Amino acid sequence: MELAKIETFAKLEAADMARADMLVANCLAAAADGDTNAYYDLGVAYSTGSHGVNCDLIEAHKWFNLAASQGHEAASWCRADISDEMTAMEIADAQRRAREWLRQANSGRRAA
Repeated sequence: MELAKIETFAKLEAADMARADMLVANCLAAAADGDTNAYYDLGVAYSTGSHGVNCDLIEAHKWFNLAASQGHEAASWCRADISDEMTAMEIADAQRRAREWLRQANSGRRAA
């Protein structure tokens, strides 16, 4: 009986992981189209290490920065909050990544 519970839990966990991966994939696709809420959602995922991604404050800052630059107020607060836990070099790296994302997104839109 315990083995059956463990196997059922393992199956649910795998399904939950697949759903989490899909959430991040959907957010990335929406972010590629400039969706401000997707930027914010990715920031939340990376800042908390949820939805199948590891906690990465540099990536979180990048996404919060992109959302904040489009007027997302909560993203501004979140970016400021995680900045307190980051070094100046990490913040600079996050800003560089945000600029690179915008550069790639803009070149992709022009090509389409």
